[in-house]
Amino acid sequence: MERIAFAVIVVVLMFVALASPLRRFVVGRFAFQPSPGVDLSLSDLGVVGEEVRLEAEDGVSLHGFFIPHAGADRAILFLHGNAGNASHRLPNAVDLSRQASHVLLIDYRGYGRSGGRPDEAGVYADARAGLTHLIEERGIPEQRIVLFGRSLGGAVAVDLARGRALGGVILESTFPSLSEVGGAHMGPAARWLARGMFDSGSKITGMRAPLLAFHGDRDGIVPYALGRQLFEMAPEPKAFETITGAGHNDTVQVGGRAYFARIGRFLDRVTPRRG
Repeated sequence: MERIAFAVIVVVLMFVALASPLRRFVVGRFAFQPSPGVDLSLSDLGVVGEEVRLEAEDGVSLHGFFIPHAGADRAILFLHGNAGNASHRLPNAVDLSRQASHVLLIDYRGYGRSGGRPDEAGVYADARAGLTHLIEERGIPEQRIVLFGRSLGGAVAVDLARGRALGGVILESTFPSLSEVGGAHMGPAARWLARGMFDSGSKITGMRAPLLAFHGDRDGIVPYALGRQLFEMAPEPKAFETITGAGHNDTVQVGGRAYFARIGRFLDRVTPRRG
């Protein structure tokens, strides 16, 4: 009986390992941790803005927040991490808008008030929908748009940036691939199981836009060394900023004014203010 049970386990593990769709589904259950609804509103923050609806190329309905800045002619597309929903990032998005920029913050499919279920291909499509909205609905040229990708959103930003004439890309607390993160925490088996997923390392060489990268040196989720590794793969022009004492989820708080000032200087260099 033990031999039969063991054989069944081996067959199941081999099936998971070899069947790419199933493997991606299993890993995705860990990679995506969405929460529904809106937990914080623009009115809660006393901010003027809009809740917007977008449609991805496969027809999935997406939710987001558009935070305008009076007189701005540039925009940031905010691509958040793997957990929660877009409303949890509203305070950060509002602070970014104060750098004389409009901000579009989207909920990936399955997050917040967006429809569908998240998967790797789907969140890439959602980012493309956000970029299309800024260009076609808001009239902002691609070269005046900067991507901001945090953690898993950094991988989404790298995928979107390939071959595009964007104003710039800001990556924060992100990684070369999901397999590297899995390997750092759970060893070779996790690295192997997540192979090929969110593989920014193989894509970043195709990025044409200037890069600004941030990473906390006490990051216990995406190790600092992985952030440096991805940065080294990126083409010039690029700059890397270490946020001393920051972990994975407190970069804004620890970075403080200096953090936003650095973002402001980057925006003014790659998308100079006009008028």
